[in-house]
Amino acid sequence: MVTSRILYLLIFLCSWTHLAQSQHSVARIWNEALLDAIRNDFARPTVHARNLFHISAAMYDAWTVFDGSATPYFLGQTVRQFSCPFEGFTPVGNIDEARNEAISFTSYRLLTHRFQRSPGLEESQARFDSLFTSFEYNPADTSRSYQSGSGAALGNYIASCIIDFGMQDGANERFDYANFFYNPSNIALIPSMPGNPLISDPNRWQPLSLDFIDQAGNPIPVRVPPFLSAEWGQVSPFALTSSDLNIYERNGDSYWVYHDPGPPAYTMTDEDNEEYAWGFSLVALWSSHLEPDSSRMIDISPASIGNIDIRLFPQTIEELRFFYDYTAGGDPGEGYFLNPVTRMPYEPQVVPLGDYARVLAEFWADGPESETPPGHWFTILNYVTDHPLFERRYKGEGESIDPLEWDVKAYFALGGAVHDAAITAWGIKGWYDYIRPVSAIRYMADQGQRTDSTLSNYSPEGIPLVPGYIELVEAGDPLAGDSSQHIGKIKLYAWKGPDFIEDPFTDVAGVDWILAENWWPYQRPSFITPPFAGYISGHSTFSRAAAEIMTLLTGDPFFPGGIGEFHAPQNEFLVFEDGPSVDITLQWATYRDASDQTSLSRIWGGIHPPVDDIPGRIIGERVGLDAFALAERYFSGERVVSNEKEPFLHADDSFALYPNPVRRGGLLTLEWFENAEQGSIEIFNVLGQRVFHEAQPSGPYTQFTTDNFAPGLYILRIKTPQGTLATQNVIVSN
Repeated sequence: MVTSRILYLLIFLCSWTHLAQSQHSVARIWNEALLDAIRNDFARPTVHARNLFHISAAMYDAWTVFDGSATPYFLGQTVRQFSCPFEGFTPVGNIDEARNEAISFTSYRLLTHRFQRSPGLEESQARFDSLFTSFEYNPADTSRSYQSGSGAALGNYIASCIIDFGMQDGANERFDYANFFYNPSNIALIPSMPGNPLISDPNRWQPLSLDFIDQAGNPIPVRVPPFLSAEWGQVSPFALTSSDLNIYERNGDSYWVYHDPGPPAYTMTDEDNEEYAWGFSLVALWSSHLEPDSSRMIDISPASIGNIDIRLFPQTIEELRFFYDYTAGGDPGEGYFLNPVTRMPYEPQVVPLGDYARVLAEFWADGPESETPPGHWFTILNYVTDHPLFERRYKGEGESIDPLEWDVKAYFALGGAVHDAAITAWGIKGWYDYIRPVSAIRYMADQGQRTDSTLSNYSPEGIPLVPGYIELVEAGDPLAGDSSQHIGKIKLYAWKGPDFIEDPFTDVAGVDWILAENWWPYQRPSFITPPFAGYISGHSTFSRAAAEIMTLLTGDPFFPGGIGEFHAPQNEFLVFEDGPSVDITLQWATYRDASDQTSLSRIWGGIHPPVDDIPGRIIGERVGLDAFALAERYFSGERVVSNEKEPFLHADDSFALYPNPVRRGGLLTLEWFENAEQGSIEIFNVLGQRVFHEAQPSGPYTQFTTDNFAPGLYILRIKTPQGTLATQNVIVSN
């Protein structure tokens, strides 16, 4: 049962520190501590992709000081106009001990800082402290005077640089990563109520109103969770460049979009209307697979699935129809004739389609107790590194390298890739602001059916009828209602939803005819769909970027031994409901196969239509290749100089704000320096509400009164016509 799985996990976590210290590098140990902290935090893929990159970069920088040939990323460098000066380092005492000390101190300081407001703070901080003191390090040693030759001071200094960088990199860490300006176009959907009667724009994202528990199992203390990271495209990236960037404007606000794929399929338009209906109806059809049914058996081994060349991916929205099987599910992957390592055929694994689809949806959903999608690929990297057939040969060439060198380089490259994947995917999500299936399917069902104008309930905005899957409720139908009030409505043959699960340890909702107005994704009732727009799929982007890193890093597209596996035991793995009904082992021949499986899981889970998926895969490949190419330049010792367009003004160069702090009722003055690019001025309170706006300042000075400002902390934002930004804290005192 699930309880035994959780108990096993708790026992494992209690013992991992001792085992890790005897088996793994210090970088691996701290990476595991980071992944555990992510599992206990809010499920914020963007925030944790950034954490994974910054903490990996910190460990990498500490390692480079002792390597003597590789180039650091932050230390002694200027990253997007932020400098971290460094005067060189001569260690005192044993070099290995000093290096491990520097890595431990920088990791400990960054982890403590980044998770100080986590809902799992008590548990995570106890883990950080226990691990740190197990090395006999002193948490009270906060010196940054690395010139003394202290590894501890070096680690503290690197952490302080990255903490300062993070306060100005566009993530809005000071205000817990809140959006500055994004507002949803639609009123929230109430999933417990039928249909979607309040939606005003069926092409745009719609929030959900519910008792919300995120992917990591944490309750969100609001009934309508906001769009997570709608403006994340403005965060400082790793390898993304200005040539990849477009800056768009909506309602006077700038959206930064890297690798723009163009718009998704829309409804209420002549050209895309059919593709919108096809894509979201496919999600409804695949929901019919979510029941263990021995009459629907498939082989899920690499002998039959996987092995899709990215060059065969659809290039247009219309081509999606030829890639996905509309009714039977799956993609064109035909598998492999032989395992390239054993030179033997892969052993078939024939299982019920319903079990496979449910396990797939839950395994790649990354929850509960989730390390989020970017962290999931770090667990896969660690799994591969621990495989008995794996050799730490960089790019699969030469002699095996030291475990610490392997770990810091691998984490740095993978961290850069998932960070750029988050910036790219969420920049696109924020700009296109695309609807999710739970909103779209209910919306189309409310409009009626689009297939036959001679039948009742016809609407060009309706859902297509598909015999056996999407039909009209007729007289005598069990769904017609006591007063026949549902006759003419749309019904779906689909997963029945959480109302049919009283006890997830024993109950299975199953599949049957339901009213389409009550359709649910295959998710928990407290986490129906992630709180951000669908297009493009973050899972597809993260996974393909990570798969490219793994392929390049290991020099082999295949998992060690030609196969990667995850076992889901019968009636013990699933969390949303009981199952699977048989033992299931997810299998992948290559890292790209695992990535492609991730993408399909989100369709079976009811989270994405196909139009969200393929652009994420294609963009993810580009992001992964670019991130690895840049990481290699650092590994080789090249002096990397960033001349990229910087999304932020810098107060020291552009303006001065005074007095700050200011007494309530006093005047604040913003002085523009000579030749500085002026822009609109906004001030927000800690709730993200705008309390001041000056659209077009003129002259070298702008003054405004604080009569209506309550004492407290505010944030000033300046935005130029070119989309460049500056932020600065403002303190109003009594």
